[in-house]
Amino acid sequence: MYRVMLIDDERSARKLMLGVIDWASLDMEVVGEASSGIEAINVIDDMRPDIAFVDISMPFMNGIEFTEMATKRYPDLCIIIMTAFDDFEYARKCVSLPVFEYMLKPIVKEEVMETLRRVKERLDEKKAETGVLAEGENDEDLFEEGTASDQIIKYIEENYKDPQLNLTATAQHFGFSSSYLSRKFKGETGKNFVEYLTDCRMKKAIELAAKNVKMYKAAEEVGIPDPNYFGKCFKKYAGVSYSEYAK
Repeated sequence: MYRVMLIDDERSARKLMLGVIDWASLDMEVVGEASSGIEAINVIDDMRPDIAFVDISMPFMNGIEFTEMATKRYPDLCIIIMTAFDDFEYARKCVSLPVFEYMLKPIVKEEVMETLRRVKERLDEKKAETGVLAEGENDEDLFEEGTASDQIIKYIEENYKDPQLNLTATAQHFGFSSSYLSRKFKGETGKNFVEYLTDCRMKKAIELAAKNVKMYKAAEEVGIPDPNYFGKCFKKYAGVSYSEYAK
């Protein structure tokens, strides 16, 4: 079953996509949502989508910026850009980006279904050509048990301020496949990579809140410049909002 991610800052738009599209008939499932490009980059490693619907107009990281970053790391990801009429020509000018399709909002069910059928054909063909190969089958010789985990933890602590830091970027840095690094890192530390990175960022955010640093500055300082996503992460970690903790 192919995995789909919905990236749009309008909750109503995501809800509409979830409700009107018959995903099961296409052998697809929606595995995750994000309300900004920044949030999507932070959670995409956990979602592992084959297809992403991306709104072009989002705060802090728009759909074009997300696409540029995501397709460098995930070259097989099929991206469908969703755009309002006023932004359509701007979107079409970005022809150098490996985007599968540009679609106008508001969505038309049959148009989306037809696009997804074409996406499925491409993914089916690619699967038939390449076969299903397990990632990381050659990584065993590269990963020495706690040594690499220690190096990765050090790398996270030195680079957590970088908003582009995520599982795939780290795996590429160390020469591992992302699925292998994820599996081995959790086995060594008890936490998956995203949890560990978020915890590291939130520990630093707690220190900043104690110093009464403004929330938007703290968000930038810990590598999550989207304050809405930062706020969700902080409350989940600390149990209270950033402003409440700062008091």
